[in-house]
Amino acid sequence: MKNNEKDRILNQAMEDHGNYLKRLIYTYVKDVQKAEDILQDTFVKFYSRFDQFEKRASVKTYLYRIAVNEAQNYLRSWSFRKIGFTDKLRSFNQGSSAEELYIKSEGNRTLGEMVKELPVKYREVIWLFYYDELSINEISEVLRCSSNTVKTRLARGRQLARISIEEGDYEY
Repeated sequence: MKNNEKDRILNQAMEDHGNYLKRLIYTYVKDVQKAEDILQDTFVKFYSRFDQFEKRASVKTYLYRIAVNEAQNYLRSWSFRKIGFTDKLRSFNQGSSAEELYIKSEGNRTLGEMVKELPVKYREVIWLFYYDELSINEISEVLRCSSNTVKTRLARGRQLARISIEEGDYEY
């Protein structure tokens, strides 16, 4: 495929899916700057591997798969774990009591924030289904699991969210 055609497809993919992918990545990493970096890496991989794209799935599904892999790779990386550990040490050294930290973290949470706190396997399914409006089959392709697994995770994620909503005060 000619570079002009690849450039056109890349630009179209960035325009059509860029914002959705950034939001998806953000649900994993919870940092806007890091989400933008991972989004850029996603499009670089998409461009460099486009010749390997077998077109068994849609471009959208292919991009979501790359984005999920990149976000999960970041979460497994040493730099992410090191940052999380350093942040915990800082909050511990600031002298805040456990009660103060809990009250501060529980104040004025939105439903979106509550979804971000679900375990990753439930959060990603809920995000892809409700926010990105992917079908069960598309989600199973993106996450490389069966449709039944997606349905189960969606049901359990909804149940966890319902329990959390009933226990706390959330803004809708």
